[in-house]
Amino acid sequence: MNIAGLQNLSLVDYPGHLSAAVFVNGCNFRCGYCQNPDLLGNGFKYSITEQEIFDYIEKRKGQIEGVVVSGGEPTIYRDLPDFISRIKRYGLKVKLDTNGADPEMLEKLFRDHLLDYVAIDIKTGLGKYGMVTDMPYAGSKVSLSIWMTMLSTVDHEFRTTCVPGLVEEEDIREIAETVTGAGKYFLQQFRPYNTLEEEYLRVKPYTKKELENFASIMNVCVENVEIRGV
Repeated sequence: MNIAGLQNLSLVDYPGHLSAAVFVNGCNFRCGYCQNPDLLGNGFKYSITEQEIFDYIEKRKGQIEGVVVSGGEPTIYRDLPDFISRIKRYGLKVKLDTNGADPEMLEKLFRDHLLDYVAIDIKTGLGKYGMVTDMPYAGSKVSLSIWMTMLSTVDHEFRTTCVPGLVEEEDIREIAETVTGAGKYFLQQFRPYNTLEEEYLRVKPYTKKELENFASIMNVCVENVEIRGV
């Protein structure tokens, strides 16, 4: 695992649990509005070793309740199951943040009972993934990951960063139908700063009223819909 950093303590990354957050380097998407561009390149020299992570966990035994594995995109690493398995040996819960583009890896993690919480970031309507990422057919893989997650017994959430031009009302309707019956969905405000591509620095975010309209559409299919960042 190429690890870019560790957030020692967090009250917000894992709902209801005091956790540490591990951020891996590298991603299989290249979203122009990405606000963690420093984590996208596989050539990034890691700033922290796996052993340092486990040394920290050892010191915090009895204090933290879980570890969030985020990125970048954790599922690009074939040794992710081994890494999580080692965390679980400490009796800690594990939350995975993922873009859902590797349903095979997600299936393995579910099958081996390595996850306690999953958050899938749905970029836009599944048919528009080519506009957002450099993986035009990723939508079908994300759809499989969504389906698999909803059928699992693992607690989960879905979320979308609402970028004008990439996420429109018709996309929200499509996504809502895709996740019908889900328990939690978060619509996140886009903030035009520190983006991978400069053009997104000039994009005007949606108003609170527009996001509330999106939430009302989503709420028809999802029980609990919240807006973040407004």
